[in-house]
Amino acid sequence: MTEKKLSGAGLRGQVAGKTALSTVGISGSGLTYRGYDVKDLAENCEFEEVAYLIFYGELPDSAQLAEYKSGLKTRRGLPQALREVLERIPAAAHPMDVMRTGCSMLGNLETETDFSQQLEQANRLLAAFPSIICYWYRFSHDGVRIDTETDDDSIGAHFLHMLRGAKPNELHERVMNVSLILYAEHEFNASTFTARVCASTLSDMHSCITGAIGSLRGPLHGGANEAAMAMIENWRSAEEAESEIMGMLERREKIMGFGHAIYTESDPRNAIIKGWSQQLADDVGDKVLYPVSERVEAIMWREKKLFANADFFHASAYHFMAIPTKLFTPIFVCSRLTGWAAHVFEQRADNRIIRPSAEYTGEQLRAVVPIAER
Repeated sequence: MTEKKLSGAGLRGQVAGKTALSTVGISGSGLTYRGYDVKDLAENCEFEEVAYLIFYGELPDSAQLAEYKSGLKTRRGLPQALREVLERIPAAAHPMDVMRTGCSMLGNLETETDFSQQLEQANRLLAAFPSIICYWYRFSHDGVRIDTETDDDSIGAHFLHMLRGAKPNELHERVMNVSLILYAEHEFNASTFTARVCASTLSDMHSCITGAIGSLRGPLHGGANEAAMAMIENWRSAEEAESEIMGMLERREKIMGFGHAIYTESDPRNAIIKGWSQQLADDVGDKVLYPVSERVEAIMWREKKLFANADFFHASAYHFMAIPTKLFTPIFVCSRLTGWAAHVFEQRADNRIIRPSAEYTGEQLRAVVPIAER
């Protein structure tokens, strides 16, 4: 038997398929969506423009954008049966479990029966995901049944409005737009690959997205911004942060929010969200959390040559907008749905079931000994 060798643990370095959706670590600042640099998109576009680009292949003109946003607004409402399910999920539940259950339940109520419905299903999920997580959070934590059909112009503003009960200011809406753009798509990461594997079996859209949510729930994929927040909020000064981080490094503890599986020198998304985090810090008069974050970033580069990834400064940015830490990763879901769904489209368009081989490491062929002789 010819022995098969893996090119790297975790399938590192192996090409598992083709995509026209994004490049990571190849061109521009390091991340592109359909040929556009993410830095350029974050500076000049709304998230809905980027969602349109990812789903339809080109940026919309003003009329197309207005029509698209209007259509998304009409899709924000939740069926009564879904609201009832969300109300039964306890406040102590993991919010990613809420997203997984919400997506799956919606699939029971609005089942994709034909692949010609895929764009409609994707846009419905894009509009409904913020409603799902905010409806559960406000009911389970505040005892309030919120109206999920706000008139907010953007998905980011819609999310903040439902969460707080009041429209966000212009700065907060802009930062949410940028954040959603930065998280929208990222090639064959673990959750996206999960969606494509599921799609390769010709499963329905809701199953593909539910599987992707399950992958993102794992702490080695999603949740780094929550872990970063749990760490940095404990320190009252940059000096204390340096002392604690050095101790963590000496003990070889994992420090979340640094390094990346693909990027080797920097994560292009970090510089973008870091700038917005600083603006938010100035806006709220923060003198602790942002300096702590900057010091941790500097130490990790100085000591380990590890750079902050997109998650690290997202932690402080979300905190400055009064978003509960437990909702950080669900925001990721609300954005990455665009990439997940578009990858499902691609997989379906040129499909072959994804079924890799494995390198066997078990016992060699052996005979069964009758139970009486064992």
